[in-house]
Amino acid sequence: MGIYLDKEELSRTAPADELEFKSPVPTQIVSNGEFNPMPQTAQQKQVEERLKDLADTYGAKMGLNRRQFLQTSCGMAAAFVAMNQVFGPVWQVSEAEAADTEMMSARSKALKNQFIIDDQTHFVRDDFEQEGLLGLGQYASEHWNPSMLNDIGLTLERYKFENYLKEVYFDSETDIALLSGAPFDDPAWWLLSNDGINKARHVVNEVAGGRRLLGHFVITPGQDGWMDEVDRAIAEIKPEAWKGYTIGDPLAPSKFPWRLDDEKLMYPFYEKALKAGINTIAIHKGLLPKNYEEAFAGVWQYATVDDLPKAAKDWPEMNFVMYHSALRPFLDKPDDEMAEFEKSGYIKWSTDLARMPKEHGVNNVYAEIGTAFANSAVANPRFAAAFIGQLVNEMGADRVIWGTDSVWYGSPQWQIEAMRRLEIPEDMLDKMGWQPLGPADSAIKNQIFAYNSARLYKVDMRADLEPVSTDKLSIMKAAYEQEGPARSNAAYGYVAKKTA
Repeated sequence: MGIYLDKEELSRTAPADELEFKSPVPTQIVSNGEFNPMPQTAQQKQVEERLKDLADTYGAKMGLNRRQFLQTSCGMAAAFVAMNQVFGPVWQVSEAEAADTEMMSARSKALKNQFIIDDQTHFVRDDFEQEGLLGLGQYASEHWNPSMLNDIGLTLERYKFENYLKEVYFDSETDIALLSGAPFDDPAWWLLSNDGINKARHVVNEVAGGRRLLGHFVITPGQDGWMDEVDRAIAEIKPEAWKGYTIGDPLAPSKFPWRLDDEKLMYPFYEKALKAGINTIAIHKGLLPKNYEEAFAGVWQYATVDDLPKAAKDWPEMNFVMYHSALRPFLDKPDDEMAEFEKSGYIKWSTDLARMPKEHGVNNVYAEIGTAFANSAVANPRFAAAFIGQLVNEMGADRVIWGTDSVWYGSPQWQIEAMRRLEIPEDMLDKMGWQPLGPADSAIKNQIFAYNSARLYKVDMRADLEPVSTDKLSIMKAAYEQEGPARSNAAYGYVAKKTA
């Protein structure tokens, strides 16, 4: 994660607390700072107005005001009902769910044992002082989750450890999370050091009494001493996986971009990683700003996946996880991106990844969907169905990895619900010859939510996952829920400033 937006672009964003409507599912695009937030579309505004009507109608019957209703599971269901009414049937939801608390309670109990492993989560170190990060709250709150600022305001505390635990483990059904980081040419911008990731992993797991937090080790190929740090990671830290940004610095054009297939630079690293038994590497791809060809002239090509086929072929025992599924963000209206898919079946950069196993004969490449799915689900649910449908049907359900890029967007619960309810429309299934995704706990969705990551990160589905429901963290969560706190519907990022 990084902030690509320049000062002029940031001037076109606004803080979420300027919005009055607190939706459980965002009604505008939220950016984590890696792409330009688009203004609320007419359809998104229709969703918002329809959701207000549903909240007022069903909330009154329950004796709840609008805000209270939207903090319930029925309110969450109502948001997906409103989206279906505007965008067409994509989400598996009925209006009865918005009206019946017992129905929602039964649904929640039925899905209680569905395991969720979140492959991409973040927080910042306690002494992080870069106030520019607060722009994330401006974007997320206006586009995705307007209520994110209600509790503690737009401060850096939102992105730190204590709130991370609340949002990820207490306010969502996430069972195991993978903590990630990002490199910057300016050390002051490192959100969390590798030692900080390691410390957090040990603290959470010691408190829980089991494996609840996994960790990346961020590598910086080309920088002085980077291979010495790899040696230190292998000897001392023993992370579950590696993390890298081929673009170098996610904040600005870097002095250190690199390619996965650089034989001189990267192949000695792969050899060490395999020897150490740490054979999974996650790579940030895609998510460039609208003016990427100008803003990242000379380095933007490093954010594509054209360096992946050779590396994957040459190192078949390494697992290459492409963060954000290499999706290039919407450079124009979401409807235009959808029209391009309807015409050609192509989604910029993501399709290149989806077709890689068949076109290049590799089976060790994976698509992580953090930010890309959330962005698509809000901008155009039908596009979200096309995006996930193509990954599942062309790349394979066993290669799609669940990730949310939280805590930038607050609790990942709404994204979990969105994936559970997502289905590819019938006409798209017929046209593309695809198979449906199935119900909330289908084999495909269970693979995405947990089984694929469990395989990559050596999570024992019995030894590591069964104790989750009874460990100390679960006991703390139960006590938290017993106190009855309402879901905050909070998210953290950038939103486009409203215009007259």
